[in-house]
Amino acid sequence: MAFENGTANMPSAARKTWFSLTFLVVRCFGAFFDDISVLPQDCYDFVVIGGGTAGLVVANRLSENPKVSVLVIEAGASNKDVLDIKVPFYSTRVSSRTLYDWNYTTVPQAQLNGRSIDYTRGHVLGGCSSTNFMIYTRGSSEDYDRIAEVTRDQGWSWHNLQPFILRNEIVTPPADHHNTQGQYTPAVHGHSGVNSNSLPGFATPMDERIMRSTQEHPKEFPFNEDYNSGFQLGIGWGMATILNGERSSSATSYLAPKYAARPNLHVVLNSRVTRVLASSKTSSRSSITSDYSTRGRTSKLVSIDTVEVATAADGPRKFITARKEIVLSAGSIGSPQILMNSGIGDFDALTKLGVESILNNPSVGQNLSDHPVVGNTWFVNETETWEKLVRNDTFAEEALQLWRTKRQGPLVNTVTTQLGWLRIPDNSGAFKEHPDDPAAGPNTAHYEFVFANGMRGKLPTEGNFVTISTVVASPASRGSVQLRSGDPFDDPLIDPNFYGSKFDMTVMKEAIYAARHFTAAKAWEGYILKPYFSATKEAEIEDMIRDTTRTISHPVGTAAMSAKSADYGVVDPDLRVKGIQSGLRVIDGSVFPYIPAGHTQAPVYIIAERGSQLMKDAWGL
Repeated sequence: MAFENGTANMPSAARKTWFSLTFLVVRCFGAFFDDISVLPQDCYDFVVIGGGTAGLVVANRLSENPKVSVLVIEAGASNKDVLDIKVPFYSTRVSSRTLYDWNYTTVPQAQLNGRSIDYTRGHVLGGCSSTNFMIYTRGSSEDYDRIAEVTRDQGWSWHNLQPFILRNEIVTPPADHHNTQGQYTPAVHGHSGVNSNSLPGFATPMDERIMRSTQEHPKEFPFNEDYNSGFQLGIGWGMATILNGERSSSATSYLAPKYAARPNLHVVLNSRVTRVLASSKTSSRSSITSDYSTRGRTSKLVSIDTVEVATAADGPRKFITARKEIVLSAGSIGSPQILMNSGIGDFDALTKLGVESILNNPSVGQNLSDHPVVGNTWFVNETETWEKLVRNDTFAEEALQLWRTKRQGPLVNTVTTQLGWLRIPDNSGAFKEHPDDPAAGPNTAHYEFVFANGMRGKLPTEGNFVTISTVVASPASRGSVQLRSGDPFDDPLIDPNFYGSKFDMTVMKEAIYAARHFTAAKAWEGYILKPYFSATKEAEIEDMIRDTTRTISHPVGTAAMSAKSADYGVVDPDLRVKGIQSGLRVIDGSVFPYIPAGHTQAPVYIIAERGSQLMKDAWGL
């Protein structure tokens, strides 16, 4: 059933003429639409599902060719003029339990004492790039070389991805314009790309102490001038997607006004894709698609060319057709959910929920990988920490006015100014539980330090703090995303299965010990007063981990790439959905077969840049 509009009673031919004339008008300016009911046409060359980190890259690159039409369908609202999105330091205000988040929670986590935890995902134009903490890390070169090996496609190797990395990135000066020599290596970065990143634009009291600690313990905690070079091990200055003291997201960069004005690009907001549907071109002949575990069931060769969209669970559906391809860029939760609601997934599980199966692929929604994080906090002998912004209203208002007028001051930074990438010892007991190292190679981190000039979460009434959050960067655990019901508007069942592997628990404990050793350096004498958490015995530390672990919000893998000949996985190396004859790709973080040892924003941009080029090459654009 289509939405009602003023053309409902027109004869078919007149209605088509009206749509065509309307499109000619909006094509002159490009167009944004508040919801799907007012979209002036129902057919495009390409339909991109999700206006997030990856989706807007794809839309930008495809619409570079004026001969094709591109539609982006975004479930959330506009990012425009939202202060909490624009101000880097305010990023914690939009990342959970807000209008701009999907507000998911996980299923109870067995290894977290049965806790369900918030699972943040951006629900706004720009997706997670509009709500994340903006940290720019690529991971190690080994992360990408492993993907190339597993998929048997050398296009995914570190070396061959360099043009796409540089195509995405433009390094810009920090907000305070300080001398950045020795804080990063310009030669390994892009300087003419689309999305901006920069070094911290406001100094904090911990900066010098962190650098001095690397000098005191160069073997355990080496300084790395640029962990984005492909060799990531060590501690270095953090880059973030910030331009002139303001967040740089896919919405502000890839959908900047000069791109949004393209007459062949439409963006519709507040509209949720519920399913993708089979094409009338679908083959009528039957076959056994044994590569995807149909277990002898007969199925048709399916092509996909239609998107079903709604604005409410009980509202009408509108159908949009793609002449060439549909691109799923709804993220590691949304993309597998849409696939399964469309009948692409495990036959038995879908049948139990009353979802008609069109392709039996048990890999859909499996292989969820994420980075668990624990905050390790100390009281410090310092007043210039985050706590001043929370407790002193006058200072907070002055900081906001300084940001508004000059884009300077403490609000120009994200939550961290330095990061560390480190490995557990080769003789660690973790390898007794998991002899196959889950890291991509010997130069890839097992865990990460995220340094913060204050405390995250519920703040005590007194005290100032420094935090080193420890993150399992190369987890062995795998979880899943499954449908809760046959209703596309029901939140899916999200299970990251944190510490499902004992290896990850051992890594987290060793990371916490390492953070404590790091803060014992002479550089911290007279600054650190005492730990906030008193746990010292191994059992107590493990209890603390189970009680305080949260996600750092890097889910990947739920529509994973595999080799074309593999009998597992969801997409081929060209990102086409396996077992679908034509018309459907997935381009977002869900296609990573392994989680990169890094914050996943930059890797998703990289995936999207190469995925867009694969599409352009396939269609001769």
